[in-house]
Amino acid sequence: MAVPSVFIVSCESNTYSEISRPAGNPTYEANIEHIVEHNCLSCHYGANQYPNLETYEGVKNACLNANLVCLIESNSCGERMPQGGSLPQTDIDMIKLWVTNGFIKE
Repeated sequence: MAVPSVFIVSCESNTYSEISRPAGNPTYEANIEHIVEHNCLSCHYGANQYPNLETYEGVKNACLNANLVCLIESNSCGERMPQGGSLPQTDIDMIKLWVTNGFIKE
């Protein structure tokens, strides 16, 4: 007895960077805040810590005035952040896209 089979084959090929692209329009509350809370706030919180990254305004200000994007992306601006390891490239790309799109909050 023959058993009919169906195979589904896709001809599309995707690279890792295409699969891991960040959201088209990331917002602070939906995408960036979580990254900062889990990777930056252990050091960058409180009034005496520069830059303070506890709030939307603090993160935006750090991007505009403290080279935050450069510091998370490479060693060319000083010691790469976060200390002890780098962010996943998808998180870096998400933050860069958020900056490029104008620091959308919500």
